[in-house]
Amino acid sequence: MTRTVLVVGGGTAGNALTVLLRRAGHAVDLVEAEPSWNATAGSGITLQGNALRVLREVGVLDAVLREGFPFDGMSLLAPTGEVLTAQPGARLGGDDLPATTGMRRPQLQQLLIDAVRASGASVRLGVTVTALDSDSGDAAFSDGTTGRYDLVVGADGLNSATRRLIGITDVPAPTGMAIWRAPVPRPRGLEHTQMIYGGPCFIAGCCPTGPETAYAYLVERNRDRGDIAPSTYADEMLRLARGYGGPWPEIRGALTDPAVVNYTWFDRLLVEGPWHRGRVVLVGDAAHACPPTLAQGAAMSLEDASVLAELLTTHDTWDDALLTTYRDRRYPRVRVVVDASVQLGQWLLDDARDADVPGLMGRVMATLGQRP
Repeated sequence: MTRTVLVVGGGTAGNALTVLLRRAGHAVDLVEAEPSWNATAGSGITLQGNALRVLREVGVLDAVLREGFPFDGMSLLAPTGEVLTAQPGARLGGDDLPATTGMRRPQLQQLLIDAVRASGASVRLGVTVTALDSDSGDAAFSDGTTGRYDLVVGADGLNSATRRLIGITDVPAPTGMAIWRAPVPRPRGLEHTQMIYGGPCFIAGCCPTGPETAYAYLVERNRDRGDIAPSTYADEMLRLARGYGGPWPEIRGALTDPAVVNYTWFDRLLVEGPWHRGRVVLVGDAAHACPPTLAQGAAMSLEDASVLAELLTTHDTWDDALLTTYRDRRYPRVRVVVDASVQLGQWLLDDARDADVPGLMGRVMATLGQRP
């Protein structure tokens, strides 16, 4: 049976879900507030195996592996650059997928945009939803049009307007940390993620995103963003990076353009009650978000899209029970990731020398090693 679905938000989760639902024959309208479809936003992204598994379902995996930088494992370095230990990566998507692939975020977004276009979905950019009736599925849009849908999916991110429109009052909360990110040329010898704990920042990391590219990041205690002029972003990141060896001398040479440096606070969000009201349901960052300390944010959003699409395409009745099943399948796994991501950051904020990081990571990996 063909159904009509409105997807609000053209990010990772919304794009993936659109493709999966179109493949099942459903009519999908996608609306995205940004006229550019965020095609050039962001620096880099780390995709672990469970994210790659969903990208294979969507049909973009081959291009992701070709355009990105697949690798297994990571290295921990001292602030001086000395390698302290090398660790293998868990293959969370199965033995036939790499543990991790780094890539430029705009590349991933463009691959998903192309897949949405190829799916035949209706796409309207620069359009927002101004009103929703969760009982009827009626939606009003900023361009003056209206529509009625069998299902509305809020995939509109951390500050989701859809979440507010249906009366879910959970909101993101800052965790006390912030991150500086910048795309840079790939330093010589960087074959996988390298991370440094300590020094001027809590974490200094670099991940390859392609044969010639990487993205670098520095994690510190959050500061009032109003006190940092965007024109000084490159200088500020360069100042923080001066205390590090390893790949960082090369990275510092590339930190010249403040326009490509991003400064973001870490937030936590987990909608504790139902993720739906009537015919409107949330996916991805609209329902849950966490610091990138586990590099699982995109993976959790993609898994949402996969599980919701599976349920919608294998059940003829789209009702409260089905949407509750979706939330009940996702919530325990997402909670493990959100809580662990926040805990890892809190231990750094508290300088907890006796923190059981290996134990926590072991429990998280055991959970993520299971299919969602």
